[in-house]
Amino acid sequence: MRSAYGVAAVRAAEQALMARVPDGALMQRAAAGLARRCAALLGSVYGARVLLLVGGGDNGGDALYAGARLAARGARVEAVLLSDRHHRDGLAALMREGGRVADSDLTELIARAGLVIDGITGIGGSGGLRGSAADAARALAGTAAIVVAVDVPSGVDADTGEVEGVCVSADVTVTFGALKPGLLLAPGHQHAGLVELVDIGLGPCLAGDPVLLLTDAEDVDAAVPRPAWDAHKYTRGVVGVVAGSEAYAGAAVLAVGGAVAAGAGMVRFVGPAGVADAVRAQWPEAVVEPGDGGAAGVKGAGRVQAWVIGPGLGPDQSDAVAAVLDSALPVVVDADAIASLAEHGGHAGVLVTPHAGELARALGVERTEVEARRLRYAAQAAERWHCSVLLKGSTTVVTTAGEPARVSSTAPSWVATAGAGDVLAGACGALLAAGLPPAAAGTTGAFLHGLSAAVAADGDAPLHAMDLVRHWPDAVRAVRG
Repeated sequence: MRSAYGVAAVRAAEQALMARVPDGALMQRAAAGLARRCAALLGSVYGARVLLLVGGGDNGGDALYAGARLAARGARVEAVLLSDRHHRDGLAALMREGGRVADSDLTELIARAGLVIDGITGIGGSGGLRGSAADAARALAGTAAIVVAVDVPSGVDADTGEVEGVCVSADVTVTFGALKPGLLLAPGHQHAGLVELVDIGLGPCLAGDPVLLLTDAEDVDAAVPRPAWDAHKYTRGVVGVVAGSEAYAGAAVLAVGGAVAAGAGMVRFVGPAGVADAVRAQWPEAVVEPGDGGAAGVKGAGRVQAWVIGPGLGPDQSDAVAAVLDSALPVVVDADAIASLAEHGGHAGVLVTPHAGELARALGVERTEVEARRLRYAAQAAERWHCSVLLKGSTTVVTTAGEPARVSSTAPSWVATAGAGDVLAGACGALLAAGLPPAAAGTTGAFLHGLSAAVAADGDAPLHAMDLVRHWPDAVRAVRG
């Protein structure tokens, strides 16, 4: 698991390290790593056209010193100075190696560049780009050149991933010392491209907890439950699924399928008779409880170790939601059940799995607000409801009050399809029933859900929700391999 630290922690670590090393050493380390990555992207440095967009902060200095290193290897390096406060020593180094300050039209400069280094603003930038910085970011849109951002794409908030107005969209972001949350959170994540971390010796100086933890395959491999030699269906976990309605019978089928695929020892389905028939036809191994579902079905169900409630349920099932929450068992609350949770209140064993629209409705804010500030609103919901929140999206965020947030970004865009969230809810329920805490179940489930989609899409092809169920075992094999 990799850690991302906020700007304040990174700044403090930089100050502590600079007190121990020669003046300018950190910037030279950063510039060396940046130049090395740019050279690799260019392939052949000699004769390559490199354009530097230079702002007034240290990132502009990093860009100038990296440009000097590329010029020393024969690149034709030009710098556009977007601030009077540019790094003087960095500019002098560039000029000594044959680089120059450009005086041509910016659009023309970008058009003839093979690689552009974005050193406009750094991790301290906030509030959106303005003036010449904004003009430069607009001019970059649609360029055929490789765009490399220094530390964080200009216009992206390094702490939150928020973007106000125009920003740079990079192919590669070379970041120094520690990952920044804004590189991992949407919408900033979508502008960062491939993120490469350059070690400048900051690690020992970073203090306090990280803001975000980035899930990787090793974490998931360690978390996925493995049956003991003497396992039986009850030790593997029994999941109760309350889902589906006349209009959305498929949601119940998919949620049960997610639980089955994720390794539940048994799945008990509670729901209307017509939906139960659809579940039984697709998943004969599921135990379908008799009756019409609702609160009575929940209370009358047999042994259950975790619940999943909400997929396709409809808005008139608050009694069933209350019965599940009152059981005090671990529970995944999804879809229409989220509104009832907001009224009833959660507990430490609850994992809520909204998309941005559902979370916005539950919190009484606009969807665009949640999409722009995903970590803020997910954390707010976790605090308010005393539970863990998994906010679905291109970058899935899992938050629990008092703990670093966790993020997963394994999913291709093809996973944005009806029913995908139902599969995720069922799978997270299986992981809860197997004994994982809510945040770990959400993080593990989200990673495997995205990886299942990547396998199903096979690079770049459409998929549908049942593909996620079918390819879940492939995703587990992949992390174990």
